[in-house]
Amino acid sequence: QSLVSSSKWLQRYGLKRNKLSLSQILSQIGFQHRKDYVTTLGKPVASRYADGLFPQYKRSQDGSMYNLTAKKELILHFVDCLMGAIELYKQRMEWLTSESRQIFGVIQEQCIVIVLDFGIAAPAEFDLCRDALSMVLVEQVIQIARFNLIRAAQGLMKWQQKCTPVSEHTVKSAVMWLWKLDHMTAVSHTSSAEALLEAMGDEAVSS
Repeated sequence: QSLVSSSKWLQRYGLKRNKLSLSQILSQIGFQHRKDYVTTLGKPVASRYADGLFPQYKRSQDGSMYNLTAKKELILHFVDCLMGAIELYKQRMEWLTSESRQIFGVIQEQCIVIVLDFGIAAPAEFDLCRDALSMVLVEQVIQIARFNLIRAAQGLMKWQQKCTPVSEHTVKSAVMWLWKLDHMTAVSHTSSAEALLEAMGDEAVSS
C-alpha cells in the first residue's frame, strides 16, 4: 500500500530520468563487450582487443561483460547520484513506516469504509485501538474524499448511513463518535461478516 505507486514516486524525484539503474549506468560509463558469429569457426566469438585495455565488469544477471571507459570524475558523479537516491529511499521508508501508516499502511482510495471489530479487547486495548483509529482519521482520512465507520456488533453500529464527504467537521465528528462507543457490546459469530457486507453495500465505496 502506498500513497503513490513506486514508478510515480521514482519519476517525481527524478530517479528514472537520471538513469540510475545498473544497465543505464553501464551504458553511460562504458560499452558492452560483444560476441559475433564467425562463419569459418561456426560459433560466436568475443573480440579480444579490449582484454587488458579496459577495466571490465561482468553482470551477474546475464553474464554480459562491459568494458569501462569512464574517467574517475564520472564514476564519482554516479556515486554521488546513487547516494542521493539511497537517501531519498530512506526518507520514503521512514515516512511509510511512521505514525498511522505504520499500522494501516497508506490509504490510496478516495471513498472508504473502516469496519471496527474490537472483539473482546480489554479496556486498555480498546482505548489503544481508538487512539490508532483517531490517528488514521486525522492524518489520512482527512486527505481523501468520502468515508464512513461501521462497528461490528450484534446490532450494526454505523457512524453515518452512507459514506460522507470529508471535512474537518466530519472527521472531528467521527473521532467523537469513536470515543463515545461502549467498551463491550453484544456480538455474534457473524457480526464481522455482516459489517463487511454492509460496508460493501455502498456502491460508492472502493475499499
